[in-house]
Amino acid sequence: MARVAPNPLCLHRFRPYLQASHSSPSLLKSTFHYQTKPRKFPTVSCQTNADSSETSTPTVQPPFSPSVMSLISDDTKREDTGASQDSGLPEFPNKDVNKRIAVVSLLAAAGLFLSSRLDFGVSLKDISVAALPYEEALSNGKPTVVEFYADWCEVCRELAPDVYKVEQQYKDRVNFVMLNVDNTKWEQELDEFGVEGIPHFAFLDREGNEEGNVVGRLPRKYLLENVEALARGEGSIPHARVVGQYSNTENRKVRSAVDPRSHG
Repeated sequence: MARVAPNPLCLHRFRPYLQASHSSPSLLKSTFHYQTKPRKFPTVSCQTNADSSETSTPTVQPPFSPSVMSLISDDTKREDTGASQDSGLPEFPNKDVNKRIAVVSLLAAAGLFLSSRLDFGVSLKDISVAALPYEEALSNGKPTVVEFYADWCEVCRELAPDVYKVEQQYKDRVNFVMLNVDNTKWEQELDEFGVEGIPHFAFLDREGNEEGNVVGRLPRKYLLENVEALARGEGSIPHARVVGQYSNTENRKVRSAVDPRSHG
């Protein structure tokens, strides 16, 4: 029999268990010879080389080709740049900034509304409501500008802001009258002033005599200079017979006036 005993090298060796009464001298001799024979094990040692020049550095090959690696590098740079730019922006808007934007928006809306009402937003209806009745204009001793118009007339709507400006400038010295050609009440005036196209502006002196007329789309200076001549009491106007692009009165939508004194 043999017993197994551990040793520091984790190698098992057999310890002889001999009985003298049953073992022969030759067997005992060979056995002790086997146990006393020295064993040699391979020794592994690590040695650090101080000379760094002799140390070989392993070369790592990239898993992709150079062109693919350049594309990956460019994408990484773009992502880093985008991240750096995003990091500079605030995550949530500032309350003060929101208040300022709201105030500026309200002021801009108010300014747009006022400018449209005072200038570009003036409509034919606004001017006709503020216009003086025709009978009153002929009897108050002031020169008069009579405009023949229609709600469907595109040129009339386009010139409405210019007419409004001139009216506001001279309304204390000159009468401004508006007659709607669709109203059958003004059939006699249409024939009297020879209205064939609109807008038709007739310029009357203090006695109600026509000094001239301009028709259609024309620069504002034509209207302004004629009104200025009327306000000064001059015997003639600088633009007595001028015709521009106009709307034909054949497109009239004839209707009867609800109010006999209506000039619309």
